[in-house]
Amino acid sequence: MSVTHKIQRTANAPAGPPSDLETKVAQSLIELESNVPDLKNELRPLQISAAKEIDVKGGKKAIVIFVPVPQLKQYRKVHSRLTRELEKKFADKHVVFVAQRRTLAKPTKTSRVKQKRPRSRTLTDVHDKILEDLVYPTDIVGKRTRIGVDGSKLLRVLLDSKDANSLEYKLDSFASVYRRLTGKEVTFEIPVQPTE
Repeated sequence: MSVTHKIQRTANAPAGPPSDLETKVAQSLIELESNVPDLKNELRPLQISAAKEIDVKGGKKAIVIFVPVPQLKQYRKVHSRLTRELEKKFADKHVVFVAQRRTLAKPTKTSRVKQKRPRSRTLTDVHDKILEDLVYPTDIVGKRTRIGVDGSKLLRVLLDSKDANSLEYKLDSFASVYRRLTGKEVTFEIPVQPTE
């Protein structure tokens, strides 16, 4: 299978030829498909729509791999294993999978819209889904919006403490990626469970 078959440009993915990073990610998926027999059947139908490299605090980088929304469920079946394998291939880079979602503008009086805008295409819903995609397989147990005196908003996201040891080192990456994709400030916290 060639690299071009692994890259499927969806609605709001960048047009044009694939970048070097996208080619490397697609090539890595093809190599994993051929070298790891357990993942072969799961990886064969999967494609990516885009990939971006984002700077994280501390001089590290994170790779955001955008996947078509219909394939997100299939990606989640092999998410943890695939993330681990890709992080081995791309040394010192965190790998995150996010669905390539699209937002529709809010209808106005002058816009000629034939049908109602679906809830899944609103900006709020798309940002919430991006947040869920970032922290998958962990669950979000709480969200708090803190508004500063100057009017700035900070979103505090509380993650499930059962995955604390596997996610602790990625929290800065999650915050940087979310800030880059949505423009919103966010902090991720894992609440400490009291020991009895």
